[in-house]
Amino acid sequence: QVQLVESGGGLVQAGGSLTLSCAASGRTFGAYAMGWFRSAPGREREFVASISSGSGGTTYYLEFVKGRFTISRDNVKNTVYLQMNSLKPDDTAVYYCAADYGSFSQSPEYIDYWGQGTQVTVSS
Repeated sequence: QVQLVESGGGLVQAGGSLTLSCAASGRTFGAYAMGWFRSAPGREREFVASISSGSGGTTYYLEFVKGRFTISRDNVKNTVYLQMNSLKPDDTAVYYCAADYGSFSQSPEYIDYWGQGTQVTVSS
């Protein structure tokens, strides 16, 4: 069982930055690929970024956030981060941390564990 707790959301102006954190419980954090999804009103939950298990040598990003968002992990602190720069109003959503044993699925229906979500609001 893995429990995920996100933090770091908030209100920011367009062009600003935020860093989301996701703290995971359990002793096998390194065995899980980690990632972030987001859900905006009227839109389906969509994949944002992922990082592979272990040392996290492989990352993937939603095309819309490439070059602006960076995902990273700290296996000592059992935490995954999402650094978000140059934020746009279209980035406004609830952001969910996700854990997937082994490889990470970009389809939300196959994710093993979810956090409760944290709101990010970008004003224009």
